[in-house]
Amino acid sequence: MSTACLAPNGMSVFRGDAAATRLLVGTAKGVAVLERAPGGDWAVSGTALDGLHVSSLLIEPLSGGLYAGIHRGGVHFSPDLGRTWVERSAGITIEHVYALVSAVENGRPVLYAGTEPPAVFRSDDEGRSWHELPGWRDMPGMDKWVFPMPPKIPHAKTMAVDPRDPRVLYIGVEQAGLFTTSDAGQTWRELDSYSRPDDESYRDIHQIALRPNHPDELFMTTGMGLYRSVDRGEHWTHLTQCHDFPVGYPDRLIFSPLDDRTMFMCGAFSNPGTWISRSRANATVIVSRDLGATWAPASHGMPNPMTANLEAMSLYAATPSTSSGQAGFSLFAGATNGNVYCSDDGAENWRLIGDFAPVSKVEHYRLLLPGARSSREPAAQAH
Repeated sequence: MSTACLAPNGMSVFRGDAAATRLLVGTAKGVAVLERAPGGDWAVSGTALDGLHVSSLLIEPLSGGLYAGIHRGGVHFSPDLGRTWVERSAGITIEHVYALVSAVENGRPVLYAGTEPPAVFRSDDEGRSWHELPGWRDMPGMDKWVFPMPPKIPHAKTMAVDPRDPRVLYIGVEQAGLFTTSDAGQTWRELDSYSRPDDESYRDIHQIALRPNHPDELFMTTGMGLYRSVDRGEHWTHLTQCHDFPVGYPDRLIFSPLDDRTMFMCGAFSNPGTWISRSRANATVIVSRDLGATWAPASHGMPNPMTANLEAMSLYAATPSTSSGQAGFSLFAGATNGNVYCSDDGAENWRLIGDFAPVSKVEHYRLLLPGARSSREPAAQAH
């Protein structure tokens, strides 16, 4: 069975030999499981980790093991892609695991977990034991690290590994900055040339993504818009501004598996402070086919306008491409009101496939209550 995951953080690109027939969705109340027959419709088939707020999901490609990062729950592991679970948090001394990423060193899997407050833990034995990487408790400039919303604690929100060298790791902390290591986490330095004194938010990092066929090229979504670097984060170009742009508060960004000049990005029109005043996030999906120089709408079939925010997006690519999806891959998106959407035609059209607990980073869905949870939006409106 070909499995994909959808969660606010963690792994966002999945691959298999056939089209996706199983989707695991990380929500504020556990994992929802959807299944479909090849070419059929999605249907809910079960739940897992009931009552736990899932921040991230990761399928480790060598072992096939599934990992979940839990708010106030450490790391949980499933050997059978979500059917059974055990906790694997030994050595993790911070209970809120925000982000997960894996690498391969000397033919063996390595796992990293990012937490709130910011720290990075590493496991060399498939999560059975973890140890904290040095430097995070006394990082320079920590007096400026803060998250605007209660409890005002920053968190390691995004992690990425250079596919050419597993010792090179990038960590984005919201709100603190972008950090990198070239020695598997023994030493760290900040990549801060993008930051300006007049930025509306302080080093508000959401996601770091490496261009698949050009991994020296980094893209970074932030509270200030989208940035691009062609030299591993040393220098940055600000591609999109916050004001008068459809996604002024971008979150998830994914490259097309067919063309790494094509990117899909989702997020809200503006920062979470405006969600309260407007009672909506005005979230959407947009697509660029020229590495972020220009963007076009890509949310047909989703509500317009959308009250909820889109805080999770993932992609499943079938290898080789199959005739069941026109683009050879499926996209999934999850919203803070619990709605989950799917596109099998490269974001030309989306359809509602599930209605669950919020798919949300811990605090965000609360900003849109009670409206987003008391009345569901229609599955489709014309754009």
